[in-house]
Amino acid sequence: MFRIRFFEDEISNLRRDSLVVGSVHLCSGQEAIYVGACTALDLSRDAVFPTYRGHGWALACGAPLDAMFAELLGREAGTNGGRGGSAYLSTPDQGMFGENSIVGAGAPIATGAALAGRYDGSDRVTVAAFGDGAINQGSVTEAMNFAAYLRLPVVFLIENNLYSELTPTAAMVANDRLYTRGNAMGVKGVRVDGNDVDAVADTMSEAVLHARSGKGPVLLEAMTQRLVGHYIGDAEQYRAPGERERAAAVEPLVRLSQKLRAHGVTTDELASIEETARQDVLDARERALASPVADPSTVLEHLYA
Repeated sequence: MFRIRFFEDEISNLRRDSLVVGSVHLCSGQEAIYVGACTALDLSRDAVFPTYRGHGWALACGAPLDAMFAELLGREAGTNGGRGGSAYLSTPDQGMFGENSIVGAGAPIATGAALAGRYDGSDRVTVAAFGDGAINQGSVTEAMNFAAYLRLPVVFLIENNLYSELTPTAAMVANDRLYTRGNAMGVKGVRVDGNDVDAVADTMSEAVLHARSGKGPVLLEAMTQRLVGHYIGDAEQYRAPGERERAAAVEPLVRLSQKLRAHGVTTDELASIEETARQDVLDARERALASPVADPSTVLEHLYA
């Protein structure tokens, strides 16, 4: 979780210095969802299809820091040779099959991958991760209905950070218990504290077991808050005074540190973990900056239509 947080901090700095270009959506404050969820998966066969806020998913799945930095910096050593950048990176060797900048588009793709798993012998569970705004997309409803009818092993995971881009989600729906959205289709729904990594891991483990045992998909709503804007450069004028400060008091790293101290982990031990993670991130950043820039003449390679 520290590595994800510090990675996002450095990407913010690199974007500010124009070394990372294009649109960037950070996941600071939502780390417990990615780490908790991935502990419940078998990433040698399971597959994750995240939204465009996917750096945390890739790192939690095990993507190397060097390759992640290199990808966002447009370097040859990137996870996709510098072609994907922030919005389209994928790390299939780690079970993360690509971000998607079309809101909600990962849901039918994950459903298709789950259907393929029925025939290729993998017994895979797929995860379609998206924000709370995406639940209103028709493609998500269609994917859930299809998965429910065929009892496909899909976990539809809502990262509910309370905002659909810049609009409070509660102002857009009559029922803000989004996990109940699949009831009419026979999709099991559950809500979890997305800032508690243990709660996410336990709830996700139950969802994966439900899906893999042939009982059909699960709609899991993980409640959280982002500590940054929707995108880098977001002025966040829509936030109420004091909202970010209140969110920072209960964010995942604070919560986990409190829990670890209560179980006997010392302040010095926590500081050592934090410093090691920070140095790992900084070292990877420097190695990526020193690596060759991708050759622009290859930009059209690996494209299919």
